[in-house]
Amino acid sequence: MSDSNVKFSEAEALHFHSRGRPGKIEIIASKPMATQRDLSLAYSPGVAVPVRAIAEDPATAYDYTAKGNLVAVISNGTAILGLGNLGALASKPVMEGKAVLFKRFADVDAIDLELDTEDPQKFIDAVALMGPSFGGINLEDIAAPDCFVIEQTLRERMNIPVFHDDQHGTAIITAAGLINACLLTGRELGSVKVVVNGAGAAAIACTELIKAMGVRGDNVIMCDRSGVIHKGRDDLDQWKSAHAVDTDRRTLEDALAGADVFLGLSAAGALKPEWVTHMASKPIIFAMANPDPEITPPEAKAARPDAIVATGRSDYPNQVNNVLGFPFIFRGALDVRARAINDEMKIAAAQALAELAREPVPDEVSAAYGGQSRRFGADYIIPAPFDPRLLEVVPAAVAEAAMRSGVAQRPIENMAAYRQHLRARLNPTVSVLSLAYEAAKANPKRVLFAEGEEKNVLRAAIAFKEGGLGTPVLVGRDEVYDNLKELGIDDPSGYIVLNSRNSPLVGRAVDHLYARLQRKGYLRREIERMVNQDRNTFAAAMLELGEADAMITGTTRPFSQSLRQVQRVIGDDGQAPFGISVIVGQNQTVLIADTAVTERPTAEELANIAVRTAAFARRMGQEPRVAFASYTTFGNPAGAFVGNLREAVSLLDARTVDFEYEGEMSPELALSHDMQRRFYPFSRLSGPANILIMPGLQSASLSAKLLRALGGESVLGPYLVGMRLPVQIAPMTATATDLVTLAVLAAGGVEGPRRR
Repeated sequence: MSDSNVKFSEAEALHFHSRGRPGKIEIIASKPMATQRDLSLAYSPGVAVPVRAIAEDPATAYDYTAKGNLVAVISNGTAILGLGNLGALASKPVMEGKAVLFKRFADVDAIDLELDTEDPQKFIDAVALMGPSFGGINLEDIAAPDCFVIEQTLRERMNIPVFHDDQHGTAIITAAGLINACLLTGRELGSVKVVVNGAGAAAIACTELIKAMGVRGDNVIMCDRSGVIHKGRDDLDQWKSAHAVDTDRRTLEDALAGADVFLGLSAAGALKPEWVTHMASKPIIFAMANPDPEITPPEAKAARPDAIVATGRSDYPNQVNNVLGFPFIFRGALDVRARAINDEMKIAAAQALAELAREPVPDEVSAAYGGQSRRFGADYIIPAPFDPRLLEVVPAAVAEAAMRSGVAQRPIENMAAYRQHLRARLNPTVSVLSLAYEAAKANPKRVLFAEGEEKNVLRAAIAFKEGGLGTPVLVGRDEVYDNLKELGIDDPSGYIVLNSRNSPLVGRAVDHLYARLQRKGYLRREIERMVNQDRNTFAAAMLELGEADAMITGTTRPFSQSLRQVQRVIGDDGQAPFGISVIVGQNQTVLIADTAVTERPTAEELANIAVRTAAFARRMGQEPRVAFASYTTFGNPAGAFVGNLREAVSLLDARTVDFEYEGEMSPELALSHDMQRRFYPFSRLSGPANILIMPGLQSASLSAKLLRALGGESVLGPYLVGMRLPVQIAPMTATATDLVTLAVLAAGGVEGPRRR
C-alpha cells in the first residue's frame, strides 16, 4: 500500500526524477575496474574461467555472478498503482522505485524490466526465457485476471521464486494484522466469519492466504461489484468461483450482519458506518482501498468504539504497507536459493510480523512517532515500516520455512550466525534518518528558512510543508511570493513570510539583540541595520524569540560567515560548536569531525569533539569507535604535528569514557579492522572506526568536500553541533533534498535536548 498522506507538487516529483542522472537507479561495478589487468579479469580472457565452471556445474553461477542477489521487477503497465492501464513505458518509474525499495530495505539488487505486451503468453515466454539471469522474479502492476495466469504459469516453468507483490505482499501484511487482531479480541482463526469486499488480485490472494492459515472456507463471503459471490451466480470466472459459497445473502450489507472481520480491497466509502453496527462484537476492519479507505478509522470508531481498524495509510494506526513484506521475503528466499515462495514461507512471514508487533518497540521507533505509545494493542497490530528489526526477523523466518518445506537449495546451517549477518547487512544510520522523517511528521515543527528568496531554498520549503514535515517560515522580501508562484504554488499566501523591512517583529528583534550586544561595542543603529538588512541576523533573532523551533541557512554565503552571524545572536551551549559530516554508505556510516569550525583544535577540544561526536553517533544508530586520524600511525613516520592527537587520547584515558577510541592512525588503518589485527594487535578498537577525528579543519573539511564531490548525496552535513538553539548551516552546494534533511534533523533534535 502507498503512503498516500505524503503530499508534494507535480513539479517536485518531476524535478526529483530528472535532476542529475535521470531516473532512480544505476549499475555500479562491484569489483575494481581501474587497470588493464582488472579489465582482463572482469572480461576477456579472465571471464572464461567462471564460464567453464558454470557450464560444468550450473549451481556455481550463484558463486561467480550476481544472480543470487538479483531480482527482476517486471510489469506490462496494465494496472499501474491506482492509475490503470497506462502502458509498459509509463510503468518504468514505478518499477525503478520498487527496485530502490529492494535495495534500501533488504540490500537486494533489483533491475526493472517493462514488457510491451498485453498478451499473457508472450509475457510468460519473455520472462521464462530470462530465468538464467535472476535469482527471483517480482511481478508488479499487472491487471487481473492475467496476473493469475502469468504468475501460476511462471511458477510452474521457472526454478526460482516468482512473486506477484500486488497479490501476496498485501495478503501477508493483512494476515499478520489479522493474527494479532484475533488474539486481542479472543478469536480463533478457525472460527472467524470474514467478509471480503473486492475480488481483484489482492482480495483473492488475501482470501487464499487466510484460508491456508486456518480460516474455514464456508466462513468467508466475498463480494464484488455485483454483490455476494455465491454458487448461484453464472457470471463468475474460475478465480471468483473458487470462493463462491452457499448463502442466501446477496449484498455487502447482508453479508456483514454478524461478521467478525471486514477485509476491504475495493473503493473509498464502500463500507457504511451503519453497516458496521451490525457486525459482531469487537469487529476487525481492514479498510485498504487506495488512496482512500472504504471507511476511515474515525468513522468506524464512531460507529463501533470497540473496533480494531487498519488501513493502507500512514496517517492512521495499523498501516498495511507492502514494504513490510516483499524486500524481506525475497531476502530470505534468495539466501537459501529457494525454488519458489510457497504458502509455508508466506505464512511464516505473516507470523514473524505478528510476533514482532507484540515485542517491545525500540526507543528510536517510538521517538519517530512523536513519542506516541507503540505498544501491542488495538492501535498497534502491525510493525512500523522503519522498525530496524524487520531485516533480521522476517528473512530468517522465511528461510527456515523454505528449508522445512523442501524448496531451499542451500540450507542455512547456523541460523544464529545468519541472523547476525542480517543485522550487519544494512546501515543502521539509514533507518535512523528514515525514522527522523517519521518523527517530523508525527511532531511537526516551525522551521525558519533564512534565505527565502532563493529558488533552491523555496523548493526545500515547499517539500517540507507538502510532505507534512512541518511549517516553513520564510525570511525574505516581497518577491518570495512571486517566486513561489513561479514554482507552481497556486496560493503563496498560505506560506508564512517574515520581511525584516516591515515585520511587526523587527522592534522586538532589535531590542533583544541590542540588550545582548550593547556592551560589546555595538550601537543601536548598527543593530537596526543588521536586523533590517541581514537575513541570518533577523532569522536567528526570530528563533531566539520563539517565533520558530529551528533554523536553516547557508546556501548564499560561506559556512564560516553564516556561523559568525548566527553566533552573534544566539551563541553556543557553553562548549565550542563544531561540524560533523556524515558519510552514509550502504553498509556503514563514517562521521568526520570537525569539518566546519575550529581551524587548529587543542588537545582538550579534540577530546571534547570526540565525546560529543560519539554521542551523536549513538543517536544515529551506531556504536561509536573513534579514531584520531593522522598522516602518521603510532609514531611512524615521525610527525611534528601529532602532539595534540596523542594528548587528546591521554585526556580520554583519564576521563574513562564509555566508547572505544584509538590513535593516532592513518585513515586506511582506522577503517580496516583486518589491518589493525594484523599489524597493530594492541589496537583498542573492536572493529573498523566509524568516527574520524581530524587534527584540524583543513584536513577535515578537505576530506568531507572531496567525498561529497565524488559521492554526491552519500555525504550529509556538515551537521552543526553545539549551538544553544537548533540551527543548521548548509553547504553552498546543498540541494533542496539536502536542505529538507537538515531541516528534519534540526527540528527533530537528533543532537539531543536543547535549552534556551
